[in-house]
Amino acid sequence: MIIRSQEELKRYQQAADKSMKILKKLFDATVLGITPLEIDALADQECLKMGVIPCFKGVGPKNNKYRWATCISVNDTVLHGIPENKPLKKGDLVKVDFGINDDSWITDHCFSKSVGKPKPAEYRLLTVARKAIIAGANLAIVGKKTGDIGAKIQEVVEGAGFSVVKEFVGHGVGHSLHDAPQLPAYGQRGTGFTLKEGMVLCVEAQVLGSKSDRVYVDDNAWTVKTVDGSKSAMFEYMVLVAKKEAIFLTDTRHWPLF
Repeated sequence: MIIRSQEELKRYQQAADKSMKILKKLFDATVLGITPLEIDALADQECLKMGVIPCFKGVGPKNNKYRWATCISVNDTVLHGIPENKPLKKGDLVKVDFGINDDSWITDHCFSKSVGKPKPAEYRLLTVARKAIIAGANLAIVGKKTGDIGAKIQEVVEGAGFSVVKEFVGHGVGHSLHDAPQLPAYGQRGTGFTLKEGMVLCVEAQVLGSKSDRVYVDDNAWTVKTVDGSKSAMFEYMVLVAKKEAIFLTDTRHWPLF
């Protein structure tokens, strides 16, 4: 969508702030011994307290609607992880993707976190993934192209010896969860859709801890996993396209990585 007034921006920021408060609770709860299913229940509980709806519920095909408030993806699960009743262990790399519907204002964002201090290689994966996606999000400026964002993310990730998933992309967001334009985490500068002032974007990427970008969808038709078993990291930021610099509506850039 395109924000066309300060009133609309204020209202959307209110929704984003509510979503951030819930996401922070989920972040703090992502610790040794808790199960993803318990984190998901917490998300439901906090949504109820705030009077908002978890926006992932009901997404998907008629015969396989998504039934959870969050997507919680652990280790080699890349995204769309269905919350499991399996306690988190030391060294697990956890991605928590979450969003709300606040009276038709939709949010969508994701953090990655290691359970306990990560191994050096996994810490590097986390830092590179975050750096790349922030660098891409910073290019959400009037006149830039979607290809500029994707090319920057790909450049940082592949320059570090990692890979980006190409089957899933970032997107616009507003009164629907997935709006135009699509935002691949790869591409060529100067190509794609021209960004306009007031557009709200979800800039995201799934970064794999190897040079292979091959993934597959599990039998449940939701969960995406790496073919080679490598761990992955994912960050997602909601940003507003502006003339001078991107405005982060959901800003987790300085949250700890473990």
